Amino acid sequence: MDNLKNKVAVITGGNSGIGYATAKQLKEQGATVIITGRRKEAIETAASELGVNAIVADQSSVTDIEKLASKVKADFGTVDILFVNAGIAGLGTIEQTSEELFDSIMNVNFKGAFFTLSKFTPILKDGASVVFLSSNTASMPGPGSSVYSSSKTALNSVMRSAALELAPRKIRVNSVSPGPTETEVMKKVGLDEATVKGIMDVVVDKIPLKQMGTAADVAKMVSYLSSDASKFITGADFLMDGGMVLA
Repeated sequence: MDNLKNKVAVITGGNSGIGYATAKQLKEQGATVIITGRRKEAIETAASELGVNAIVADQSSVTDIEKLASKVKADFGTVDILFVNAGIAGLGTIEQTSEELFDSIMNVNFKGAFFTLSKFTPILKDGASVVFLSSNTASMPGPGSSVYSSSKTALNSVMRSAALELAPRKIRVNSVSPGPTETEVMKKVGLDEATVKGIMDVVVDKIPLKQMGTAADVAKMVSYLSSDASKFITGADFLMDGGMVLA
C-alpha cells in the first residue's frame, strides 16, 4: 500500500513504542519519514532499523524544536504529516509531587507539544494532517496521575483550538488517546517481567475487551488520520482503550 507516497512525515519520539510503530507503518505506506528523539544513539539506531531519517531533538526544549523545524525545512521543504508523539509519564499524589516532576512532565507533554505545532505550522503544507498522542487518562484521571492527566487534557484543548485556527488552510488536527498499550515503558522504569505481567493482568481485568492495546493498533489509527480517508475529520479525539473509559 502506498497511499502516503510523496508525503513527508515527522514523528517526535520515534525511537521506540508507538512512535517507532508509526514510523514503520507510514514508511510502509510510502511516506518519507523523519523521526526525532533526544538520545542520539537510540534515535539513530531506530532510524537505521526502519530505513528512515533521524534528527536529534529534545521536545522539552523550544530551542531544539526551532532548530528541528529549520532542519526539516532545509532538508525536506514542507511537511504533510506531523505526529506529536513524544511524551513522558510520572506518578505522584498532589501532596507528593515536586516542582521538578511537575515541570519535567509538562515541559515535554504540554509545552513541548504546543511549541512543536507552533514552530512547524509555517512549514505544514496546506491540507496537512497533525496528530497529537494523548491518553485516555485525560477522560478518566485517577489517584497519582494528576500532572500526567492534566498534561493530556491540556493537549486535547490545544488540539481543538488548532483545528479551528488551521481549518482555513485545510490542515486537520486530531488526537489519539490510547489506554493501556504494550510498549517498553514499564521495563524502562526498571520493572522485571514478573512485575510487568502482574500489572498487566490487573489492568486487563479492568478493560471490557480483556486485552491490552498494541503500538501497531495506534500506528494504524495515526496512519488513517494522516490519509485522505479522513479528510473530513478534524478537532476529534479518538479513544483507543478497549472500552476502559466506560467501565
